[in-house]
Amino acid sequence: MPSTVKLAAYLFTRLRQLNISSVHGVPGDYNLVLLDYVAPAGLHWVGNTNELNAGYAADGYARINGVGALVTTFGVGELSAINAVAGAYAERAAVVHVVGTPELAAQDEGRLIHHTFNDGNFRRFAQMHAHVTVAQASLRDPEASPEMIDDVLSQCLLHSRPVYIEVPMDLVEANVSAARLQHPITVPEALPDPHWEDALTALLDRIYSAKQPLILVDGETRALGIVDAVQALSRLTNWPTYTTVFGKGLLDETAPNFHGIYKGSYAPAAAQDYFKSADLVLVFGPHFSSTNSYSGTAIPAASAAVLVTDSTLTTPNQTFANLPARFLLTHLLQTLDAARVPPAAFTPPPLPPPPDTPAPNDLIMHSVFWPRVAAAQLLQAGEVLLAETGTAAHGARDLALPRGARAFFPATWLSIGYMLPAAQGAALAVRERSERSGQKGAAPPKAVLFIGDGSVQMTVQELSTIIREGLDVLVILLNNAGYTIERVIHGLRAGYNDVGAWEYGLAGRFLGAGAGFAVKVQTWAELEDALSDERVLRGRGLRVVEVLMGREDVPEGVLKVLLEKEKERVGAEAEVKHSAATGATYHARRKREIGYGLSFSTDSLYSNVKRKLH
Repeated sequence: MPSTVKLAAYLFTRLRQLNISSVHGVPGDYNLVLLDYVAPAGLHWVGNTNELNAGYAADGYARINGVGALVTTFGVGELSAINAVAGAYAERAAVVHVVGTPELAAQDEGRLIHHTFNDGNFRRFAQMHAHVTVAQASLRDPEASPEMIDDVLSQCLLHSRPVYIEVPMDLVEANVSAARLQHPITVPEALPDPHWEDALTALLDRIYSAKQPLILVDGETRALGIVDAVQALSRLTNWPTYTTVFGKGLLDETAPNFHGIYKGSYAPAAAQDYFKSADLVLVFGPHFSSTNSYSGTAIPAASAAVLVTDSTLTTPNQTFANLPARFLLTHLLQTLDAARVPPAAFTPPPLPPPPDTPAPNDLIMHSVFWPRVAAAQLLQAGEVLLAETGTAAHGARDLALPRGARAFFPATWLSIGYMLPAAQGAALAVRERSERSGQKGAAPPKAVLFIGDGSVQMTVQELSTIIREGLDVLVILLNNAGYTIERVIHGLRAGYNDVGAWEYGLAGRFLGAGAGFAVKVQTWAELEDALSDERVLRGRGLRVVEVLMGREDVPEGVLKVLLEKEKERVGAEAEVKHSAATGATYHARRKREIGYGLSFSTDSLYSNVKRKLH
């Protein structure tokens, strides 16, 4: 290796060393020369249709690959992407956001140039990103840049959150030392508190003395790098193991002691009873947002919860700080005496009986759709399931995954439209992973995406990238003519929750798929045909199954409860309007009859009429 390299070459070589094979983004005049160095570093460039979609795709890629990368241009490009970066921060996806910026002289002189506020201030956009990234680097000195890049990338790996790197145009081809490239970037070595053994002893005591234990795995377990260790602990103890929505797909769902997502007040009574009376709940990677914890009802009691976070072990009686999760789990598994682990007397609640098979011409309802999808076994080992915010996510969360499959579900950020570009990034990552493992002769793994029509209309352009990249993605598009997730919250029949009626089956052809494969189903017989079609089950490339569903039909659980409440509200409101209209008709008639000129509001309609007529 030469003693010096161009700064851009250094940066992209570092990304390649982090096991990143593809970089997402959009070209712009401040990053064009920078992009010349992507391919020479051994990286594949994925040009997305806009920066927001590129950010979503880099996030999806990172959740499978461990880390992803995004390149945008200064100002308009990076601000288009910032929503996606914020979501990656909230849900802990390690995304490296590289921004091509104007030359240093233009910045230092405060020139009035494009993609700015035309006021000479070039720091605002970086200041915005400082709130949604864990570390930032503004490269200005070639000599210091390699170390700055390495430090920021190390923070990205350590915290599993986005970082931000500014590369001025006039530093792209500056010579920098290549010496650091000889040494891989690593996460700083864990330095636990000197009293860590006290924490381990406290944890072991809780485990050995438990009478009614269980394990709850949340989504930040992935970010902590302890998924395999938690799986080993679940297997060793054989304790009942649940995940949150955010944690789904991290563990082996075929294990006999795995019981799915714990849904709090929406869980079966037997599961709620066991959970509420548990004296030990081991919680890994807690992420207790309202939408990830069923409005807090899935959060274990403080008297039973033992929480393992990035660097803290919290028991009901004590908190142990400066205790990295990976360090703790490693020593726990080494020390735990399986013979002293108490068994858990838990009988899982019986599965609900399958719904009656609809008649061939019956319309498709959520109550029968999801059991039929489960029976189709759309997903294979090594593949990934994604479900968009709304009815799709609430229905798909009960689908059992085969061993080795992954899943993404909305947890906290809930940016509608995220999952389609994320499916592009995830599908690319699983394909690359398959190729690295030597499975090039086998059928490439696919992504299966459940998404609503309203969400698709947010980011539909990214189907173009899926097609151009030759990715295997099956899209199950739930068409309920709008934002049903919003309808059940408020505005059940309001026009603002409707969307335009698109011919979704034609989207692939318009975006470059040629004939492609797309089918629209509305009846049970049509759904049966689609889910038995080999082109759906084992096809290649982009496939779209559009499922027409009722505007006011939702899966059982949270959405059903919200729907019934909204129906009550709308019904009560309609009754008031009907009564007011009836009263107004009566008043108009009496006005004609007796010649009284009355004025009134609908609130006081009846009292006014009564008073005037008497």
